[in-house]
Amino acid sequence: MFFLIKILISAVLIAFASWLAGRQTILAGFIIALPLISMISIFFVYSEYRDMEKVNQFAVSILTAVPLSLLFFVPFLLNKWLKMNFGMTYLSAIGCLTLAYFAHHFIFKAQLFR
Repeated sequence: MFFLIKILISAVLIAFASWLAGRQTILAGFIIALPLISMISIFFVYSEYRDMEKVNQFAVSILTAVPLSLLFFVPFLLNKWLKMNFGMTYLSAIGCLTLAYFAHHFIFKAQLFR
């Protein structure tokens, strides 16, 4: 049951943000930039496991991933000059995010933050 509640809360937040983006893009961008999913996930992890060590590891992983995940937006920024279509821009963004994932994995495998 707890799992279904987590899905419902997450789905409502995502649906609301995408709905709002069609009406007020600036406000929607600000709301999406908030670490809402991180905040909710950290709360859910603590509620489910009651283990601060796990919560701390999770939070450090998120903190490390945030700047890396911003690479997703680089192709959209560069598209002003590259003039790629949406599909190519989006695939390039996924490629950048994949590189960021491997960098994140390397950072934690090398135990740079432990």
